[in-house]
Amino acid sequence: MVGNILTGLVALIHCYIVYLEMVLWDTPRGHKAFNLKPDFASASKVLAANQGLYNGFLAAGLIWGLYLGAGGFQIKIFFLLCVAIAGLYGAATVGRKILFIQTVPAVLAIAAVWLGW
Repeated sequence: MVGNILTGLVALIHCYIVYLEMVLWDTPRGHKAFNLKPDFASASKVLAANQGLYNGFLAAGLIWGLYLGAGGFQIKIFFLLCVAIAGLYGAATVGRKILFIQTVPAVLAIAAVWLGW
């Protein structure tokens, strides 16, 4: 139960990231969320949308795993690991904040799913 709630939370976080990257990137809200200058945001809008699409696939995989219930154990673990690894890479290359927004929730969800909580 706790594992599914945490997995759902990670999926929701990624749905919001999709919205930020694909819709709000070149707006004041997007600038604030990602600490962007308007000229950079405008120039990188297409790249951000592509990145948002990939985050959408992560969210879709997590939702798929939740939909399958107990049969989705391996799918949830796989996509949560993908999220955690992407978060580690983002924290190392972009900013430490990603570690807390993406990696920590994913690792907590992995633990809860793995332990059958």
